[in-house]
Amino acid sequence: MEQTTFLDVYVEQTPNPETMKFVFNRMILPNNALDFPSRDKAHVSPLAANLFEFSFVQGVFIMNNFVSITKTAYSQWEDISPIVREFLKSYVAAGEKIVHDTSLSQQIDSDDPIVQKIIEILDTYIKPAVEIDGGLISFKSFEEGKVTVELKGSCSGCPSSTITLKRGIEGMLTKMVPEVKEVVAESV
Repeated sequence: MEQTTFLDVYVEQTPNPETMKFVFNRMILPNNALDFPSRDKAHVSPLAANLFEFSFVQGVFIMNNFVSITKTAYSQWEDISPIVREFLKSYVAAGEKIVHDTSLSQQIDSDDPIVQKIIEILDTYIKPAVEIDGGLISFKSFEEGKVTVELKGSCSGCPSSTITLKRGIEGMLTKMVPEVKEVVAESV
């Protein structure tokens, strides 16, 4: 006897007023994250490509059990949230493909103990909090005391991301890793 799991999608606000997080009650893209701040690279994800067919979709971020949607300025969440929620629920329930190639994630391999400590702190303390808000922070580099990170999903373009970056992330890293003097975000 085949057991089917009830699929549900609920909507959460993010700190970015232009972005909403649509959360599934199951994993849709485990251990991976895909960011499409514009339509041009969405061809690698059938789900993202379909979402960009809606005129109000400006950006798509897919990770684990959620999809963050950034809307255009002229649209209102109360009008479009039910449309996106139903589309996502139907799409995933039908078993449609989320992404063509799931080997898109990037791993940073470094023997540098400072880089390993920075990545460990990001993974343990910072990434979970950022994911709750519908985004992702990725380590890019560490050179001459400066840590460069990439912000994706709802973090990209969020009005409070600069404060979070400087007061939260930079504050934590400079205290826990004395070699870190500054944290900057790379533009996507």
